[in-house]
Formats: sequence, structure tokens, C-alpha cells
Amino acid sequence: MGLTVGTPTLELGGRTASYGWSRSREGDNRVAILARVLSWGAKDGPLKVNVLDGFERAYASDRSDIIWLPEHIEAFMAVASPEMQFAMVLALHTGQRQADILHLAWSAYDGNTISLRQGKARRLGRVAPVVRVPCTKALKATLDAARPRAAVMLTTKTGLAFKKRYFAEQWENTCKAAGIADLHFHDIRGTTVTMLAEAGCTLPEIVSVTGHTLRRAQDILDKYLARTSRLAESAIAKFENVMETDSAKRPAKWSGQQAAK
Repeated sequence: MGLTVGTPTLELGGRTASYGWSRSREGDNRVAILARVLSWGAKDGPLKVNVLDGFERAYASDRSDIIWLPEHIEAFMAVASPEMQFAMVLALHTGQRQADILHLAWSAYDGNTISLRQGKARRLGRVAPVVRVPCTKALKATLDAARPRAAVMLTTKTGLAFKKRYFAEQWENTCKAAGIADLHFHDIRGTTVTMLAEAGCTLPEIVSVTGHTLRRAQDILDKYLARTSRLAESAIAKFENVMETDSAKRPAKWSGQQAAK
């Protein structure tokens, strides 16, 4: 039986069906489901190979310039439940992914530092190195004041670990109540990177917190480090500091006619 996959049609056994996928992301999700089925067939079933293994996705998202600004965070915290406030503090002060935040255990906190192994590396088949994030004063105060109700830090009001979908619903409802649109939980990761850069952290220092490898340093700049006015102002201030000669610092003088223009 032959199998050929295309977008937006699928040919199976000589028959072609059109699914009318209107968006590339929807198409990617459907093909991903089929790829998992074929993966089972290749591993435990009659298929010799999964022809969709490592298929190239059509959808690509670039949110490098989308970050949570201070006014967004304040609006969120003003209407958020204690559980969602805790989630915001953890995410903003550690720069970790949602999945890792939801699985973060109290045993990972020693009173000053949070240590974890990021789940993405494990999913990619790599041995995840230990990431150690020293706590800011705000994060330490939040953790020390919290009353652990389960093995994991983030729990529902009833003390149960959050399910991914339920957490997403609670987060989305809080954003709506705060009047926040077009901002995702994952954008907090880029926000943390930007704040660290604005604080004067070097790229290796930023990487040590977020858990990326140094080899991915340029990727961090391209994908997460949103350029802000404060970074631009800092760059110009540093530029002026190295321009020590009078000739370099002298501003342009306009003639009367030019100035009038």
C-alpha cells in the first residue's frame, strides 16, 4: 500500500482526499498526528519505515519582538489569582518554559537556588544538563512565604498539580480579565532574556539562566532578545563614552537657512 502526503491532500491506496486545510499550522498539527500513528506502525506494526519521520513543518512563528512590558505584568498581577501570580513570578524570574515550570518540584529549591533539568532536552533524546537559577529577592520571598501543598510548586486551589490544558485556560482567562491580548506565556521567556540584557548581563550569563547552550547564543539574540528603547539608549551612552576627542563629540552646526528647514 503506497502512502504519499502533501498539503492539503493525502493520497492513500490510489485515492486522494482533500482536507481543505486553511492554515499551515492546522496542517502541521494534523500531519504530526499522522506521523505519530506511522511511528507506532514502524516500531510495533507492519511498516518498515515512517515516511513522515522528521517532516518539515510549513508553519513558522517568530515572536522575537513580542515581550511582556511592565504595564502588562502589573495589569496581570492586579486581577490574577494567587496561583496565577505565583506562575508569573516563577516564569519571569527563571526564564523557563511552561512545561518545566509546571513540573518544578519543591525539592529543586534549596533556599537560594532552583535546580532543574529541562524537559525539552529529554524529549530530543539528549541528556539534560542541570540548570541552576539563583533566586532573585522577589522570587525567594515568594517561595519562602508559600505553603507547599504538593510535591510540585504550582498547584490548583485544591492543591492538585496543574494539568496543561487547565493551566492554559486559567492563564488565558486571567489575560482576558486584564485586557491583555496577543501575549503568550512563552513570551515571558523572551521577556526575561531582554530584562537580563538590559541589566547588563553578558550572553553567557543569560544562557546560564535560560538553559540554552553557548552554541545557541546567536539564536537567543535572533529569537528572544527583543530590541527595546532602553537597549538603544544604553548602546548610544556606551558609544559616547568611547568618543573622547573633542572633534568626535562636536555636534553638527547648521547654517541659519538649514536650521530653518
